[in-house]
Amino acid sequence: MTPMNRRCRLPLLPTAVLALSLASGTAKAADAPPANQLAFSTSASLEVTRDVLTVSLQVVRDGTDANTVQSALKQVLDAALNEARKQADPAGMAVRTEGFNLSPRYGREGKPNGWTGTAGLVLEGKDIARVATTAGKLTGMNIVGTGYSLSRELRERNEAELTAQAIQKFRARAEAMARQFGFTGYQLREVSVQSSDGDLGGRPALAMVRATAMQADAAPLPTEAGKGVLSATVQGSVTLTR
Repeated sequence: MTPMNRRCRLPLLPTAVLALSLASGTAKAADAPPANQLAFSTSASLEVTRDVLTVSLQVVRDGTDANTVQSALKQVLDAALNEARKQADPAGMAVRTEGFNLSPRYGREGKPNGWTGTAGLVLEGKDIARVATTAGKLTGMNIVGTGYSLSRELRERNEAELTAQAIQKFRARAEAMARQFGFTGYQLREVSVQSSDGDLGGRPALAMVRATAMQADAAPLPTEAGKGVLSATVQGSVTLTR
């Protein structure tokens, strides 16, 4: 490099350093948090009674011939399904089948020695007495599970009310904090609304342990719905204004 070229490039160095310094200053300014900003959340909750009972029933058959096992399953399931359909009600109880499986049965030596089959039936509805009574009439099927949940109608109605309460609490708290900090108002920056059903999705009924593997025709099914908590939460941030 010639001396002349070296002299021509020297004045460019301070300019580059200045440009880098300005860029760094701009980035720091962009990273600075907005002034007079608050972030917080509010919530509203309500205890509700579960209003939908679900009862799962199952029949199990074993044998050396697959067709015989399958026929035995079908016979029991058809009889139970016919009886359940007589009691079904669009507003009170729905009936559906759940699984019809046939698999090899193995002996101690690991060799197949027969077949095992299962078939399931589910009763579900808001008419608790109808569901429990019907479950006790299904001859040949075992009750393998019970549980309570919240109906969609009751959930949606309560969630709408809880959301409105949580939003009102958020607005009231924002106004109160603005006054406490010496400001006259606020502007909403970001907000999100979430709802939660806690353990209302499908809590086992009180009778589940007693009902497991119990003959459905032994007695009417004892149940207890219990309660759970619905909640709505509003999270967001505001900018305080004068």
